[in-house]
Amino acid sequence: MKSGFVSIIGRPNTGKSTLLNTIINNKVAITSDVAGTTRNSIHGVYNDEDTQIVFVDTPGIHKPQDKLGRELNKEAYSAIESIDAILFTVDASGGIGKGDKFIINALKNNDVPVILVLNKIDRLDNAGIMNAINAYKDLYDFAEIIPISALKNDNVDRLLKVIKKYLNDNVKYYDDGVITNASKYFLASEFVREKILELTKEEVPHAVTCLTTKYQEKSSIVNISVDIIVSRDSLKRIIIGRGGNMLKEIGSRARVDLENELRKQVYLELYVKTIPNWRDKEKYLKEFGYVED
Repeated sequence: MKSGFVSIIGRPNTGKSTLLNTIINNKVAITSDVAGTTRNSIHGVYNDEDTQIVFVDTPGIHKPQDKLGRELNKEAYSAIESIDAILFTVDASGGIGKGDKFIINALKNNDVPVILVLNKIDRLDNAGIMNAINAYKDLYDFAEIIPISALKNDNVDRLLKVIKKYLNDNVKYYDDGVITNASKYFLASEFVREKILELTKEEVPHAVTCLTTKYQEKSSIVNISVDIIVSRDSLKRIIIGRGGNMLKEIGSRARVDLENELRKQVYLELYVKTIPNWRDKEKYLKEFGYVED
């Protein structure tokens, strides 16, 4: 068999997590149209008869505004090391941005094959796709250029065939049936954060994180408690909503996803807490898992 590690990198909101979920055919990373949704490197494991590919979904590389942003960039860059190939994922429908050029410049001293993934081609006609290919092809010596739509699962099978050419190992890193390295604790908090981004949009951008504080799994029910951490009391009021309606809706939607994932009844409790400037405090970045001790 062939196996290897492949990193998915790119600027925020280019569809990296959607691509991972499509390849794995399961929800292992949360998605949102809010930039900077992914905050941790997550392994998604693809298996077929003769191949195992461990995909590493990374935070979007961006110009950091705080200590959290710097740590996320560091994590994304570290995912480029000791791997077999890089999927540089861009929004083909949005044109080349400063963030794309910034990443391309960072890749110039890299000797790992870089596959350019032109995502979101469902928004383009054939001429638009060719224009996107021509715009990027001279910026870097890409090993391959593959247009896809992760959302529509268009041409993703071809991308997988191309990736297999660059795998260098023959070791099975994960047992059959394992699709991610993310724990159930982590997925529970991420599903809650996804619903916050989904329901609040621009009101609560990057000042929120979630932490699972209780996870008790019984034969027919799972009891879960998640703390929602915000940096200002005004954001706390938005998340709770009038009469607690927003918090109830966040919990209701997250519970549906968790029950689908865990295939058990879920009792979910949510608590909203304010920690001023948590994104710039080493203590909390370590506590919330963004910085290693």
